[in-house]
Amino acid sequence: MNLHIIHANIIRANIIVSIKSFYREKTVVFFRIAFPVILILVFGTIFMERDNEVFELSIQDLDRTTSSQQLVEALDQSERFNITPVSPDANAKQYAKDNNLNLIVIIPENFEMSLMEKMAADHFETPVTLTQVYDPGAFGVTTKIGVLDMALAKINQEMSGKPPLIASEPVSILKKKYRFIEFFVPGIIAMAVMTASLFGSVNVNAELLQKGVIRKLSTTPITRIDWILSNVLYQFILAVVSTAVMLLVSYAVFKVSLEINAWLVVFVALDVFAFVGLGMILTRVAREAESASAAADALMFPMMFLSGTFFPVEMMPEFLQTFARILPLYYVNEGLRAAMIAVDHTAALKSALIIGAFAAVVFVLGIMTTRIGGETP
Repeated sequence: MNLHIIHANIIRANIIVSIKSFYREKTVVFFRIAFPVILILVFGTIFMERDNEVFELSIQDLDRTTSSQQLVEALDQSERFNITPVSPDANAKQYAKDNNLNLIVIIPENFEMSLMEKMAADHFETPVTLTQVYDPGAFGVTTKIGVLDMALAKINQEMSGKPPLIASEPVSILKKKYRFIEFFVPGIIAMAVMTASLFGSVNVNAELLQKGVIRKLSTTPITRIDWILSNVLYQFILAVVSTAVMLLVSYAVFKVSLEINAWLVVFVALDVFAFVGLGMILTRVAREAESASAAADALMFPMMFLSGTFFPVEMMPEFLQTFARILPLYYVNEGLRAAMIAVDHTAALKSALIIGAFAAVVFVLGIMTTRIGGETP
């Protein structure tokens, strides 16, 4: 069979058939289009406006004096807490467990007297201590304690009347501040395109191979190149549609500020080529549809969770960061974020060259291992 013959009409007809089959499979439509959008909506809502989050804070006032009441009012006026009083008669630890509270601040007895003594003596080296009863396993409690400490530091400064000796001024390496949702959306685009391309290639090819459909293609005018190109273009069309839907929802619901430029198309295309190529190799190696899907799972899940899709890889231990940097999806994530958030064309080019080299190698190997009927490579 001549591999250099390309039949545009056959490729077009195969793409149209694939798209019609796609719309008839409602489950596939859900996981390809709706599922990434649901992830964006859920995580975007959870982490929306974390910088200005108002925390629930329970306070047990054992002193019940003017000074302790002024402290509670000062925390309330910081606009970072919704204050809930806890009865002085309650056991704070048991109360926290019974009411599922992650933090209770206890103002001790003699708080006012100790405070007055220190202020009268102008002696601030040893502070009056508030007790924090907290659940170390609760999500976000560390952030809440950090915000509480900053609020108390500001109150301390106002009471002492002394400005801080040391202060810091943050300077961002980016041109603008970005929110978690703007970090999250490029990662979800990369993950969704990877998942759909890998599973689309593996499932379709393995199923058709197992049913003998691919063998029967040798009796038709379609060539191996026609077959591969039509599958790649079909996956690319669906990837563009899926990406467009995710971006439209992100702009409409969360008003994200992401740069849309040619790099977006480049990385989506490289994502498709890389993982369709990987899928073609797995189909040839595994042969059975179930085995091919299991092999795709084994490759996909580590990349999904370790490539920086949901959180920065810098949050992981050093050895996992090293492992993440050998995963191809890491460079799609990094490239998309460099292009869409930092607008750093040099960093985007560097990531594009790495994922492009990987895509070229696996795609050529995929072509070499793909057979139609009794065709030889």
